[in-house]
Amino acid sequence: MKYTFKKEGDFNYIEEGEGQPIIILHGLMGDLNNFEGIIDHFSKIGYKVLAPELPLYTLPLIKTNVRNLSKFIKDFMNHKQVDNVVFIGNSLGGHISLYFTKLNIKNIKALVLTGSSGLYEKSMGDSYPKRGDYDYIKNKVEEVFYDPKTATKELVDSVFDVVSDRTKVIKTLSIAKSAIRHNMGDDLPNMNVPTCIIWGKQDNVTPPEVADEFHKLLPDSDLYWIDKCGHAPMMEHPKEFNSILEKWFIERNI
Repeated sequence: MKYTFKKEGDFNYIEEGEGQPIIILHGLMGDLNNFEGIIDHFSKIGYKVLAPELPLYTLPLIKTNVRNLSKFIKDFMNHKQVDNVVFIGNSLGGHISLYFTKLNIKNIKALVLTGSSGLYEKSMGDSYPKRGDYDYIKNKVEEVFYDPKTATKELVDSVFDVVSDRTKVIKTLSIAKSAIRHNMGDDLPNMNVPTCIIWGKQDNVTPPEVADEFHKLLPDSDLYWIDKCGHAPMMEHPKEFNSILEKWFIERNI
């Protein structure tokens, strides 16, 4: 990661650029390295890009859920004194942005969903493998992408560290169960917010039919596909992702 984190109270985050605030929300097994292309591009063309590190493993277990992660983002926005924001969320990050919008729609200018959970998401398996099974984890991480080479050793090591830590595994499962409980299907038709849906055609974690369902249920959404792409378009095809999103921002005057 080439960016320097700012540490202020409970918040560890990246801040680059000036202008319309964008908040990036990473996924359950992802981190902010996944978004370097977005930070690079949009921080230079009139956007303030804020990327907080989500407290996935530092909240008390009873508070390790989608609702409290949404509250954390509300607290972060208050801390930074930003409003009328654009959320860009991948996987769990998309789900948190949707849950936040359900409760705080007046604070949202637009949503960008890519490989978002909230309707349906395949996990890494029904249960976690025996700790120490590095090859299993490597294969599972590679399956997230269309091109397995996208799964760098750094990324595989990061996921392996999570599944090798009993406390982190318990909290990961807690969040995953929370995500299932907080299915957004009934809420989406009431969320009349400009929404850009950018999806990998070969996403096997949140398959293409999930994107179609988001598009159908969200009243003001546009759906874009990226070919030869899995669950994290902003990682596999950053230039194409940024081009689609920048054009959408221009069309929507965002």
